[in-house]
Parts: sequence; C-alpha cells; structure tokens
Amino acid sequence: MDLAKAHLDLGLYTNNKDEMLDFWQTEIGLAYDHLGKLGGGVHQHRHFLGEGPTGPILKINHARDPLPPSARSGLRTLLIARENISNPVSHTDPDGNDICLVPPGYFNITATGLILTVRDLAQFKDFYGRILDLPDAGISGEVAFKCAETVLIAREDKTQPLAEHHVAQGYRYMTAQIFKADAEHAHVMAEGGSEGMAPKTLGTTVRYSFIRDFDGNWIELSQRATLTGSLD
Repeated sequence: MDLAKAHLDLGLYTNNKDEMLDFWQTEIGLAYDHLGKLGGGVHQHRHFLGEGPTGPILKINHARDPLPPSARSGLRTLLIARENISNPVSHTDPDGNDICLVPPGYFNITATGLILTVRDLAQFKDFYGRILDLPDAGISGEVAFKCAETVLIAREDKTQPLAEHHVAQGYRYMTAQIFKADAEHAHVMAEGGSEGMAPKTLGTTVRYSFIRDFDGNWIELSQRATLTGSLD
C-alpha cells in the first residue's frame, strides 16, 4: 500500500463512554486528540497512541444507541511500546478489550502492534503478504507482517468466527492512511479481497472505503486531505 502515514490506527466501538475514556486516559495514559462527529449518534474520541498527529491513533467511537450483540472480532490485543518498562504489562479495559504495554523492540515493535486471532495462517499470509504486499516482520517463530511501523501478529484459532459488522462493541477496524483510496480499494477487490463499503467522500475532509480480510476483519482505507493534500 502507498501509505500517507507510517502507522495503522485502531478503531473500537463502545456504549460506555465515561469509563472507557477514564481508563484509556488515566490507566494507559493516552493524550486526547479531538472529537469527531460521525453521524447517527456516534462521536469519535481520538487519542494519540504515540508520537502525536503523525503517529498511531486510537479511535474510541461512542455510540448513543445500544450496539448490537456480536462475537469478538479477530483484532484481539493492542500492543503499545513504552520506554519506561522492561517487561510486558497486560491490561483490560472496561469493555474487555486487551492491551499490553511492551518495551520497545518487543516483537520488533517501535510504536504499536496488534495480535490478530485468525482461522487459517495460510489465508492470513495470503491476504497481508500477497494482496496488501506487506513485508514480513522478521519475528522468529511468529507469522507477522509490518505495515510501515505497525506490526501485525497472527495467532491461529480455527474456532474464531468470521468477523461481523464493524459497528459493534470492541476492537472493530484498522485504518490505513493512504494516498489513493479508490486505487487501493480496486486493487484489493481485483486480488480477491472483499468489500466492506465502497469508496465515498466526507465533505472536503476524507475519501475512504472499507475492505475486509479473509477473517472478515474490517480495514478502512482513508485518504485524508490533511495528509495527502488532495482527495482527487
């Protein structure tokens, strides 16, 4: 992918705004970025996972209406590099999402990583290695790829259900900031990926779409004008 930012962002949905914001800001120590209104009673509370606006972002999407029941997606554990620790430290947020703070270099992580539970390692490698053309992360004993500075690590569990719609509680989608949303979307479709949502434009801010990997996990392809300079 022709990335406009060297990190993937991560999006989650919740009905539990106050407890979730307190946990992520106080216990995990994330700095607040800004609020975005997505429509339909959903407010996106953006937080910096690392180096400010050019680094990875956690999108805490608070839904006014009750979210539908859904099994956990394959996006399972967020890994965040922290300079002040020497061993991994596990946390769970109020909605049951898993977080692990790790020393820099753990699993070759410099900023963030994500552990995905997948039904078939060969299919994971085909999608992320062939279709998205991501390089191997070089982690001994692991099936893992790097999307610029974000490390994606697969753990096989054949009982993992196919991910359902991305608007449900928990970690639900990754966002890749790219230069050409339409071209990247068309490439994934041509190579055998599936469509979550066709490309659309939001005002003068962003052109974006959703694709889905072979486990049904949602990936947002985002062409944001502040990063690319144009939505053409």
